[in-house]
Amino acid sequence: MPVVHGNVWQGFGAEKAKVVIQQITAVFVGLGVPLHAVEVLVHEIPKSHWGIGGEPASEKLKDVAP
Repeated sequence: MPVVHGNVWQGFGAEKAKVVIQQITAVFVGLGVPLHAVEVLVHEIPKSHWGIGGEPASEKLKDVAP
């Protein structure tokens, strides 16, 4: 059934990823999808590999925490 990919900046952390997984799963279960059928993948991507407006996020948003 659903496979949800969430991209976040590196450093997001395991505890926050756990909450995202639980809450996204809850949304689909609320829509009638069986719990065992929901898959959520959280991808941590370095800010240097994430582009915003033609610049790496590591440069454009250097003052923003992960």
